[in-house]
Amino acid sequence: MSFASDVRKELYDIFSAARHCLLAEMSALILSAGNLDGSQIKFLSSNKQIQKKYYRLVELIFGSDESNILCVDGIKKAAGIEPDRHLNKTVVMGQCCRRAFIRGSFIAIGTLSNPENFYHAEFVYPKEFLLLAENIIELLQSFGLKPKQTERKAHIVIYLKESENIADLLNIMEAHKSLMQLENVRILKEMRNDVNRRVNFETANLTKTVNAAVAQSDAIQYIANTKGLSYLPEQLEAVARLRLEYETASLAEIGRMLSPTVGKSGVNHRLRKINEIAEELRGENN
Repeated sequence: MSFASDVRKELYDIFSAARHCLLAEMSALILSAGNLDGSQIKFLSSNKQIQKKYYRLVELIFGSDESNILCVDGIKKAAGIEPDRHLNKTVVMGQCCRRAFIRGSFIAIGTLSNPENFYHAEFVYPKEFLLLAENIIELLQSFGLKPKQTERKAHIVIYLKESENIADLLNIMEAHKSLMQLENVRILKEMRNDVNRRVNFETANLTKTVNAAVAQSDAIQYIANTKGLSYLPEQLEAVARLRLEYETASLAEIGRMLSPTVGKSGVNHRLRKINEIAEELRGENN
């Protein structure tokens, strides 16, 4: 099962204890995915879970009496459903009701990417639902989120990016199990990224060391071929011979082979001197 499916499954099973929050979530379902024409509330989506959620909300709010369930006008009035399909602000007076409305909206028309790949959440509305799209932006902003808006064919897309925003959205909707799952993914991704950074850093350093060693060996070999290594001062000759014999040895290792031993910076200084001598000889021979 995908992460998005896990989130939806969790949201389907969340029902607020307070009636006003149940009404807010039901209002979101009807406004976002319901067909408001006719004597019945029908949903534009074929997702049976959305319909199941709606009827369970109706049952919790109004009871199981069929006459209540079928009283569409009463349901619309209680849920603050406006003819032009925009949010009635009295439905979301409290923060808990705003959470419920966002949750209902996401159940109806929301999508979420797999955080293993990237962080992205959307609320996708038909263009004629412009007022409702503006409402969801305001509600998300009331929780400190910064949603962005774009258009995709005949739809308005309200979206959030970055892991912090997705985590906040899950928390707002009270999808706490999914939030923990997201946090685990974030931790693993950060660990992998940290390992990759370390490997890249060490690889770069190793490449730099190897290239330097090759350049040093080339300079020493040039001196050996043109003048002989005895041409070098005694201290430089000792370093030169060790570099040729131990091409992959580090500067510190070469320093420990010398007698008396020399530190890494001292070996590096001598190798620079050798390189300068090689460059001078190349200049003379050109």
